[in-house]
Amino acid sequence: MSLVTRAVAKFDVGQLYMTRGVAEGIDEDDVFKALVRHLDGDWGDVDEHDRQANDDAVLFGGRLLSAYVDRSNTRFWIITEADRSATTILLPSED
Repeated sequence: MSLVTRAVAKFDVGQLYMTRGVAEGIDEDDVFKALVRHLDGDWGDVDEHDRQANDDAVLFGGRLLSAYVDRSNTRFWIITEADRSATTILLPSED
């Protein structure tokens, strides 16, 4: 018997992009898990101000920024644009 969980995104992501730095340097399982968290409104390693800004942006519009750390302790971001046209996964150095 298997258990199937269906994730429901709290917002549209638009087109999904990943920078070369993430594609070459972050394990794809870590990227996938972080993206699922982002879509669920778990903003990762951001301060309380950014967490509240993201929560407000889900309700009223605005850019969303999540920050995560992969298994080798490399920090990466997931940013969804305010108009929900695109979501980009990138390293902070690629901003």
